[in-house]
Amino acid sequence: MIPDLNAVAMGEKKADMLLKNCSLVSVYTREIIKRQEIAVCRGRIAYVGDDGSHTVGDRTRVVDLHDRYAAPGLADPHMHIDQFVLPAELSTRLLLRGTTSVFSDPVDMVSVAGYGGFREIVRLCRDLPVRFFHMVPGGLPVDPELSHSKSLTPSEVKSALENRDVLGMGEIFAWTKVTMRDPKTMRSISAMLDTGCAVNGHTAGASGRKLEAYVSSGILSCHEPIDSEQVLERLRLGMWIMMREGSIRRDLKRMIPGLISRKVPLERLMFCSDGLDPLELEESGHIDHCVREAVRLGLDPIDALTMASRNCFDYYAMGRDLGGIAPGKVADIIIFDDLYSFRPRDVFVGGLQAVSDGEVVAKYERKEPGPWLTRTILLQKLSKDDFTVRGRLGRVSVNTISMVTEIITKTGCADLASPDGNIRASAEKDVWKVAAFERSGTERRTVGFLENFGADIDAFASTWSFHENDLVVIGVDESAMARVSNTLIESGGGMAVLRDDKISMLPLQVGGIISADSFELVSSNFRSITDCIVDAGCRFNRPHLVPLFLPFLALPSVRILGSGMVDVRKRSFIPVVRD
Repeated sequence: MIPDLNAVAMGEKKADMLLKNCSLVSVYTREIIKRQEIAVCRGRIAYVGDDGSHTVGDRTRVVDLHDRYAAPGLADPHMHIDQFVLPAELSTRLLLRGTTSVFSDPVDMVSVAGYGGFREIVRLCRDLPVRFFHMVPGGLPVDPELSHSKSLTPSEVKSALENRDVLGMGEIFAWTKVTMRDPKTMRSISAMLDTGCAVNGHTAGASGRKLEAYVSSGILSCHEPIDSEQVLERLRLGMWIMMREGSIRRDLKRMIPGLISRKVPLERLMFCSDGLDPLELEESGHIDHCVREAVRLGLDPIDALTMASRNCFDYYAMGRDLGGIAPGKVADIIIFDDLYSFRPRDVFVGGLQAVSDGEVVAKYERKEPGPWLTRTILLQKLSKDDFTVRGRLGRVSVNTISMVTEIITKTGCADLASPDGNIRASAEKDVWKVAAFERSGTERRTVGFLENFGADIDAFASTWSFHENDLVVIGVDESAMARVSNTLIESGGGMAVLRDDKISMLPLQVGGIISADSFELVSSNFRSITDCIVDAGCRFNRPHLVPLFLPFLALPSVRILGSGMVDVRKRSFIPVVRD
């Protein structure tokens, strides 16, 4: 299309569309240029200047923007999209927020369904109005000796990279595999770097020599810093920072003021969500929220928009095509009224209008996932006996998982009653039974004990866990735990809570981690579950994160999988019963 763009710029061919009378946000010169006109041909920008009349013909669509601002479409450089809703449902919500590009790391779908799951995510994202680029999950298995997640073989990774939408390797969250030079991990990184692919990082808890070893291995980005000091430490090592503001962590308020006061260069800073639940996306927004929050914290609006667009594509070496409004660039453009309130009003993707006056107008096919992905819960029906913990009669001392936050745990202990050889939970002591069942068809299961959950419910279960194939169940009554588990087994997966003989449920039929329902229904069901547990006195505002993170082997201190309770630092199993 180069000759066509050239001809339009010269006035020898007419544009498909002209956006006139806009205030252009230039992410290249850090200025607002008034009364600009943007000519688009075949999805790309052919001309940007103060008079585009020479590009207008009889078939040119002319849109008068009445001095509104025009900026490049927003991008999320790291988002786990294999959560809650299918990509088609997600894309409409992102468009309304001005997001036109997403870099996906579908690690949970791969952990459940392997290469077939990865291919399904790529297929489901194709031909949607948002551009989805994908990274091959880089952290599976989290711990080769303890994990039971699926992963990709070297040949499958090679095949994945043949897809034009696959750009490299996603976050390597078990950074010790890098610092200890795990042979498989080092081969994978080398293969990516040899082909010019990006490798994304995860350096939570790393510093000093360990951080330097991680960076020297060719991993040049991270979304885990939690304050300006950690950002600065990584910038000094040449890293790119994806500043996280999502459902699991919101870190901008601890980053932006310190970076501004130090006058840190912003060229290697981006915003990312890491993943958003439907309530957060609906109420706060996506990358548009990051722009507003950064501006509220003192950042110049042009710098915030640059970090939300151009910097992302510069990191992924895609700046020739995306990230700004200039001749030759893909015409991904957002229109808005105010630099500070920043609410995208119109959105163009590839020169086609996707959002008009706050309404999605893009037409696309809503693909359905392969039926095999709705049959991933391979557990047989459970009974109350499956939640038995055997111990001697009387009082028994047990090791517990003590919840510090929804995510952080520590090892605890409790003395519990064992009146008939089955050690009981204790609602009075806030000690629960917690069970993990491998849901991929094996017989492996572990029943242990959990402290500090604090909700007056009968049982809570989820088939979605980071990044293992486990059904995780929390409860004080074995019959209730069996009932809520069987509800999920029969329905194909999801989250369910039993309280006062009523089950509230969020179906996640696709791989046990994604719902096939509409965004509105998923949001409503998720709110019902959250409110039910929180209103019952749960110590945490986001209780769904507890079963989600309980099997996650990349975080200390103690976790639970179908294979046992694990001391993460020692990489060893912990007995449930102490004596």
